Amino acid sequence: MSIPRETAMTARILTSSAAPPCLIALLLCLLFPSSAISGPPGVEPDTSDTEKVYRLNLRDGSELYGAVVAETVDSLTFKTVSGLTLTVARKQVKSIDGLTGRVIDGEYRRVDPNRTRLLLAPTGRPLRAGQGYISAYEIFFAFLSVGVTDFLSFAGGMTLLPGAEDQLFFLAPKLTLPLHSEAVNIGAGVVYGNIFSSNSSGAGIVYGVGTFGSQYAAVTVGLGYGFAGGEFASKPVFVLGGETQVSSNIKLVTENWFPAGTDFKLLSFGIRFFGEHLAADLGFMYPLSDEGGMSGFPFFPWVGFAYNFGTAN
Repeated sequence: MSIPRETAMTARILTSSAAPPCLIALLLCLLFPSSAISGPPGVEPDTSDTEKVYRLNLRDGSELYGAVVAETVDSLTFKTVSGLTLTVARKQVKSIDGLTGRVIDGEYRRVDPNRTRLLLAPTGRPLRAGQGYISAYEIFFAFLSVGVTDFLSFAGGMTLLPGAEDQLFFLAPKLTLPLHSEAVNIGAGVVYGNIFSSNSSGAGIVYGVGTFGSQYAAVTVGLGYGFAGGEFASKPVFVLGGETQVSSNIKLVTENWFPAGTDFKLLSFGIRFFGEHLAADLGFMYPLSDEGGMSGFPFFPWVGFAYNFGTAN
């Protein structure tokens, strides 16, 4: 069997020096959300609005969130985030974990483990040394990202299209500035993609991105220039995105692409469900031009899953 016609057509566009550079940049980011680059977060919290929370794990499987206020040889006194104070025998305690998060209205609100990306695009937040994630986008796009240092990460992946004689691969290093700030994060990177058996130089995008706000609500702006056949696009692609966390496990995300010099736009919104290590995105994308949007059902779906490792709770 051969690679599906739609995928082969997209690959030819991406690896053709005659293709419009802005279209190259947009298609590469759609195909390789990995440029999206860089995954699970490890940003330390801003202690000005974040308090240290501990999870008390009991041997019966119960979990309590709060802080230890007193200890003896045989017991400890634990105050929960809701204000309840309990004395627990040490033999009933399995472990105590330090967490990163915030107490809001008596509820512990964890930090999104995958906060270095929106749906497709990267945020400006760094991936710390030893942290990373394994993910799958639209089922057939596998991706791995690892923090080499606190401010440099390297990512790569490939397609896993059943029955295809060839597959696409991509590489995506990312560098972030050592600002040590939650409110401002700036990064830059490259995404390169090609077909394994191709003799062409491939195609890619060079980008810069900034994220402004807290771990719970922020705005991301980005700019990228596509390249193919040794030539760069003359006009950039702009990205404007936002995120807001509405509970300890749910975040709302929006991401919007604006290729300069065209009347095309890609608008999107989605929901992220997450725990300590797993994150799942369900999004909807809406391509729009001056001639109108899609006919029929107005959106096409976006699905992504990520398992984060080495992240700080």
